[in-house]
Amino acid sequence: MNAVLQYLLYLASLIALAIPLETYIKKVMDGEATFLSKILTPCENAIYKVMRVKKDEQMNWKKYVASVLVFSGIGLIFLFLLQLLQGQLPGNPQHLPGVKWDLSFNTAVSFVTNTNWQAYSGESTLSYLSQALGLTVQNFVSAATGIAVLFALIRGFTKVRTDGLGSFWVDLTRTVIHILLPLNLVIAICLVGGGVI
Repeated sequence: MNAVLQYLLYLASLIALAIPLETYIKKVMDGEATFLSKILTPCENAIYKVMRVKKDEQMNWKKYVASVLVFSGIGLIFLFLLQLLQGQLPGNPQHLPGVKWDLSFNTAVSFVTNTNWQAYSGESTLSYLSQALGLTVQNFVSAATGIAVLFALIRGFTKVRTDGLGSFWVDLTRTVIHILLPLNLVIAICLVGGGVI
């Protein structure tokens, strides 16, 4: 009976947290102000300036899909090469050799598609650089890509007669800066508070 009570409490907590989180995510993706906007919007605007992204651009579905594929393709190639060449790169105090091409490709595909399947022991196969610059970055940007595509799909259904699904680059940036990084910080604080090393 105690386990059932724990499951019900956990489910109730998830539902209670989902409602404000849903409202926050909707505001972020619609470009509305939130309680974190004063801090995070300047960072968001700086990224647009560096990337030369127009914040109000409306992409059609072909341009949106092309942007997703180009971004994911660059991430795939970068992560694949990072693993292959890790033996010659810095950030490898254990002097681990490069990962075999088939395992590198498998890992790169799995992280770019946000399945994060690993067929190896991370600490004995991948260098610190490969884990930090490769896998950790893909954990954020692949999740952000999925969220961006979801919102483009929602806009496609709700804006049937209007042109444009928004900008993939804006959706990606907003998701990382306004949703994933703050959520990660809150969860990390909760884990540290709970005694996780």
